[in-house]
Amino acid sequence: MTKLSFGSHPFLLGFEQLERLVERTAKTGGEGYPPYNIEAVAENAYRITLAVAGFREEDLAITIEDRQLVIRGRVSDQGENGETRVFLHRGIASRAFQRSFVLADGVEVAGAHMEHGLLHIDLHRQVPEAVVQTIRIGQKERGK
Repeated sequence: MTKLSFGSHPFLLGFEQLERLVERTAKTGGEGYPPYNIEAVAENAYRITLAVAGFREEDLAITIEDRQLVIRGRVSDQGENGETRVFLHRGIASRAFQRSFVLADGVEVAGAHMEHGLLHIDLHRQVPEAVVQTIRIGQKERGK
């Protein structure tokens, strides 16, 4: 018995990248820091919320790389005025992180903001219009 993958199923033409997408998504979900929520805020709108207590806006970077939303955080040990901070006890996790989310075609980042130690990233999905196309059947030219 042969095992069919997503990309090789005969009714899914042109979906070869789907299997690579599933593999890439499986690789991104291993780390548990920082914790996050994903919520549907409307029919075609989503919000990703990451708990980033101790991070400032300038400590965070949000990029889209090959349909993948990547959030990186790195806290500097420099204080507000550039002096090195000396901790007697450090109980608030502020280690560097990278968290990735694969975005479907048509999903765009609408914006991002921080509030009370939470980073909110708003996403919006553009729904494509249904298109009906008629294909004309023609004669194949001989000799070509």
